[in-house]
Amino acid sequence: MAVAGCPDYFLHHPNYQDNVDRAPKHRSTDLMETNFRHSSNQNSPNHQEDDVDLEALVNDMNSSFDSLISPCSVVVDPAPPPHNGQLCRTPQSISPGHRVRRSQPVHIMAVRRLQEAEQQLRTSSLPAIPNPFPELCSPAGSPVLTPGSLPQCQLSGNNIIKVFSEDGTGKAVEIPADMAARDLCQLLVYKSHCVDDNSWTLVEHHPLLGLDRCLEDHELVLQVHASMTSESKFLFRKNYAKYEFFRNPSNFFPEHMVAWCQDTNRSIPPSQLLQNFLNSSCYPEIQGFLYLKEVGRKSWKKLYVCLRRSGMYFSTKGTSKEPRHLQLLADLEDNNIFTVITGKKLHNAPTDFEFCIKPNKVRNDMKELRMLCAEDEQSRTCWMMAFRLLKYGILLYENYRVPQQRKTLLSHFSTPVRSVSENSLVAMDFSGRIGRVIDNPVEAQSAAMEEGYTWRKRSQRMNILGSPSPLHSSSLSTVIHRTQLWFHGRITREESHRMVIQQGQVDGLFLLRDSQSNPKAFVLTLCHHQKIKHFQILPCEDDGQIFFSLDDGATKFTDLIQLVEFYQLNKGVLPCKLKHPCTMVAL
Repeated sequence: MAVAGCPDYFLHHPNYQDNVDRAPKHRSTDLMETNFRHSSNQNSPNHQEDDVDLEALVNDMNSSFDSLISPCSVVVDPAPPPHNGQLCRTPQSISPGHRVRRSQPVHIMAVRRLQEAEQQLRTSSLPAIPNPFPELCSPAGSPVLTPGSLPQCQLSGNNIIKVFSEDGTGKAVEIPADMAARDLCQLLVYKSHCVDDNSWTLVEHHPLLGLDRCLEDHELVLQVHASMTSESKFLFRKNYAKYEFFRNPSNFFPEHMVAWCQDTNRSIPPSQLLQNFLNSSCYPEIQGFLYLKEVGRKSWKKLYVCLRRSGMYFSTKGTSKEPRHLQLLADLEDNNIFTVITGKKLHNAPTDFEFCIKPNKVRNDMKELRMLCAEDEQSRTCWMMAFRLLKYGILLYENYRVPQQRKTLLSHFSTPVRSVSENSLVAMDFSGRIGRVIDNPVEAQSAAMEEGYTWRKRSQRMNILGSPSPLHSSSLSTVIHRTQLWFHGRITREESHRMVIQQGQVDGLFLLRDSQSNPKAFVLTLCHHQKIKHFQILPCEDDGQIFFSLDDGATKFTDLIQLVEFYQLNKGVLPCKLKHPCTMVAL
């Protein structure tokens, strides 16, 4: 049964059909009454202007219902089980852009979906508000307005890390999340009262793998710390060779290892060599033979390797560098280069000059490490420095320039500021019967220097009873050097080698130690051209006084401090001057 003016949706609804079946007579009677009144109105002369066409009225009602239902997007699901022999069609979603008046009958599911759509539209325009109390609820139930907008866990605020010195002492330091390695070194220098000569570095040390790496100055400390294991730790030490290749590039990049020199058959100026590494449009290349440890084996294989901006490759056919013969060994972006400190003992390396390429994601997996070994120290240094230059480029040069610029800015304040009490002091001369004030500053400075060296030139000392006694082994001149940072006591030859290598094998790096073969002698350990040499300091006696000499008595010194100060100014019999003391600091 169809009723004019009603849409199909209401005709097929079971409740509506039952109502129509149960009361058909009443609806027809009402319709007859309406027609009767309409006909009587037409016959009445007083209501001619109020005539209403019933058919037009029904058509208007149909059009109003069609305009109401047509904007609604009706999606018909698979038909549900029949109810009273008829199929029910249920609208699933209604566009939120059209508001339905309450006087019109709308299905309850459509109303719910309309409300959900309006709520989603309203919340989608709001910004993502993270949960201010994440510890009170799980991430799934976190009150975030936009799903999936909860940020990942990031390091924020202050964090506490522990930094160790080479003697095993450690210090806990609280640092912010954005602190770089350079800033942490400056903080440790300030807390430890060290001399700030821009050579202090932070070292990433992995004892289980036997690896060491100096952090670049721009690296964030907490990001590196998050990738380390519980056994790994940070070390605070000096490294004079960190930026030495900017000062003397020819010592670090020999011509036979630079591909450009081989192609052009000519030498490259040092400035041009650095520009090729720093300029991203140039493509320098380091080439040479290296020993490569085979994965999963203890054997080593000698291969021809080349290092480019795109990565490190080895040739599968001799020294050929054709693309079909090159195989990728490691890229530069996701890897870091480390020095192997236990190469021969742990990996059975063919030489002592081993280094390693370690992926950033690897922690303790030895199989993921690419172990390499060079023929000598100069070759190993060349490979490692070129790896850093090709990876960081101009950023490495900016790190080198930062302390230089700071030194230039502070050059105007190089003169120490004296306190009020120091300004009240004056230089006096008591050589005559009456003391006098020294007004000439040049004379005052020379008098101060002469007075400082007077105690070293005395040939006799007074014993505790006040009588003069000859100089003996426990006198001040034989023990005063033990207070100096460059003196390291009774360490072995191997330990001195290790310290020099760790602090960078630059020209002039030195230390003094006790001699193991002669208990009265000392040894000067000096680095020159990346080679470590040892010079014995022997005591000699002259007119009852003990002196120390490096050249069999040709040049004599009253103590080791005077000897070091002389060779810092004069090369003498040494291959180079003493420049950088090898020091250790306790945190």
